[in-house]
Amino acid sequence: MSKICEICGKRPVAGRTIKRRGLAKKKGGVGQRITGITKRRFLPNLRTVRAMVGGKAKKIRICAKCLKAGKIKKAA
Repeated sequence: MSKICEICGKRPVAGRTIKRRGLAKKKGGVGQRITGITKRRFLPNLRTVRAMVGGKAKKIRICAKCLKAGKIKKAA
């Protein structure tokens, strides 16, 4: 099962974390140094819900933002 919202198409995006060390110059230090950069992924906040799709109740994966906005009609 892929990590994609079936309503808006939101999917994982790539990014990175940056590790810094040292005290900032404006706080009296000699400045911050970057000591490491690591790749990471930002995943969508997916929820599995039962919704009406084409007149039938079906389980779909949608992001919390679409669920909160009420973009689907929930199945009973």
